[in-house]
Amino acid sequence: MKPHANQPIVRTGADDASARAAMIMIHGRNAAPANILDLVRVLDRPDFVYLAPAAAGGTWYPVSFMAPRERNEPGISSGLFVIESIVTDLLVRGFASQQIMLLGFSQGACLTSEFSIRHPRRYGGVMALSGGLIGEPGTTWDDVTTSLDGTPVFLGCSDVDPHIPAERVLESEAVFRRLGASVTRKLYPGMGHTISADEIDNVQRVMDEVLAHAS
Repeated sequence: MKPHANQPIVRTGADDASARAAMIMIHGRNAAPANILDLVRVLDRPDFVYLAPAAAGGTWYPVSFMAPRERNEPGISSGLFVIESIVTDLLVRGFASQQIMLLGFSQGACLTSEFSIRHPRRYGGVMALSGGLIGEPGTTWDDVTTSLDGTPVFLGCSDVDPHIPAERVLESEAVFRRLGASVTRKLYPGMGHTISADEIDNVQRVMDEVLAHAS
């Protein structure tokens, strides 16, 4: 059962002929592609094609990302399948993995983080905004051993986020570093469950690196 498999994927930005890189954007809980695609104007990188899949009912999985996995299935597995399908399609269309970035906010950041370690390769970047790796307290992710081969990873979150414990962000950082990612982690004092200007700056920095190598 794959509840998200037949949902729309909204696309904007550069067309196939002119796109020099791609960003897969995963929206948060009770949201839609249009919400995460609002960032496209702010990011202001027209050489990217942006692809945002929709979750069935606006939610990728029903309860906390730190709940027992079975309580969030088949949502998590279906969401991971959707991202994998988009990555595979981009590779078939001629994008190198280094030209593909993954970005998610909140629930979408958790799904993006989990996808990147379950399907590791050298991505252009993994940008997790207010999220972390999926798993119950005490999860170690020791079953993941394949390298991310220097993939730039950005983890940005409030230090008092009501949904994402700072400890999980730090645990996620440790896993990404163990897997060979180049990690930037920022915990913003007192920030709400939102996206800051500094986070946008960090995303743009990685986007510019991707474009520089795509020339």
